[in-house]
Amino acid sequence: MRLIGTLLALSLAAGPAFARDQSFGVWRNPSNSVHVRAQPCGSRMCGVVIWASDKAKADAARGGTARLVGSTLFRDFVQEKPGVWRGRVFVPDINKTFSGTVSVLGPDRIEGKGCLVGRIGCKSQIWTRIRQ
Repeated sequence: MRLIGTLLALSLAAGPAFARDQSFGVWRNPSNSVHVRAQPCGSRMCGVVIWASDKAKADAARGGTARLVGSTLFRDFVQEKPGVWRGRVFVPDINKTFSGTVSVLGPDRIEGKGCLVGRIGCKSQIWTRIRQ
């Protein structure tokens, strides 16, 4: 369940609001084994894997996800309040989807939290922005 913390989030409206949102961009997990691009998807946010280490790819394949790079990990994220987003996170290692949140901690750090049903059994990670 290593990727449960992989959450990112982001904006309610299209256009200029997206450009100002600190949540969008490329983020790496704490072990730097997965990079995700958080981007607008209509009026919501999605996060697509753009790079993964060989180990992360192998872990995903063992879990039933044949192709990790290109997978949409963050789905249907909407803004719950300023700097906090809620949506669904796909965890390729176990081929399951969980509820999750992302909280913006600053311009280069977010905290992602994934939970089992009813917001119990939660795990969190701090993700770091990759400047391009």
